Amino acid sequence: MLAGNNILLIISGGIAAYKSLDLIRRMRERGASVTPVMTQAACEFVTPLSVSALAGVQVYHDLFDLTAESDMGHIQLSRSADLVVVAPATADLIAKMANGLANDLASTLLLATDTPVLIAPAMNVRMWDHPATQRNLAQLVADGVHIVGPNPGDMACGEYGPGRMSEPLEIIDAIAAHFAPRPLEGHKVLVTSGPTHEPIDPVRYIANRSSGAQGTAIAAALRDLGADVRFVTGPADVPPPNGVQVIQVESAYDMFDAVKANLDVSCAIFAAAVADWRVENASGSKIKKQNGSLPELSLTENPDILAHVAQLGTDARPPLVIGFAA
Repeated sequence: MLAGNNILLIISGGIAAYKSLDLIRRMRERGASVTPVMTQAACEFVTPLSVSALAGVQVYHDLFDLTAESDMGHIQLSRSADLVVVAPATADLIAKMANGLANDLASTLLLATDTPVLIAPAMNVRMWDHPATQRNLAQLVADGVHIVGPNPGDMACGEYGPGRMSEPLEIIDAIAAHFAPRPLEGHKVLVTSGPTHEPIDPVRYIANRSSGAQGTAIAAALRDLGADVRFVTGPADVPPPNGVQVIQVESAYDMFDAVKANLDVSCAIFAAAVADWRVENASGSKIKKQNGSLPELSLTENPDILAHVAQLGTDARPPLVIGFAA
């Protein structure tokens, strides 16, 4: 998968730095050679000795290491890689990258490289949500930097939200996608996935058992082939893949609206398990039990999203429309 590729791994100073050890092991298992660079703060979380033992080569962490400079130099180090991976990428290092600062070895390498860069952000949820961080990320995207994650979850500080570094296997998937052939580069593809929930009242709904696994796998495969994927998903059990545009919906009509707004694509693939019916007049408040009497639910048919798109004129629908039926 990664055989023959040299990956420059920059480890910055966050609690997620320990995951870099597993990431190194998994990259090497797949045939990549890994050159590790650590910030001084990263050395406080994991030891250079541990990183070096797993990578099988020395660790670079000092911009003013004369021996390292005479051997390779920070310019050559940045140019020798096929991909630069920053994991974890802290808010501090992201800010340096976005603003062209270079005051240590890691930031100097990132400023000096013309090699593709992939970052895996990791930080407190408040830092992630801060406007300055979001501006910096937008600048990096504009500069062509690829971003994987972060994931939502529990933080070391006790808070919950987005900011957890992607798991090593998720980062491996993003690295593999970078090196994979990209025959669909430049093509936009719409994929629908997951179930829909049709409300009965604010706390109850009609649904089905779709997990969203099929649509997620299709979207991930298209992403790996280079497509620009728009992923319209209902409330699925499986998390959406990284590297795609995710459009979350709830009901069949929500999905219908999202699909109609995203038909300017080369291909549309319909893998969602859309509910056939909805409650005609969903209650705006919770329906109470009343002496054992059952509520009467009047059902009405939902729109057939695939049929609607397929029946559009050739100038209004994607050139290729694919549907799945259970």
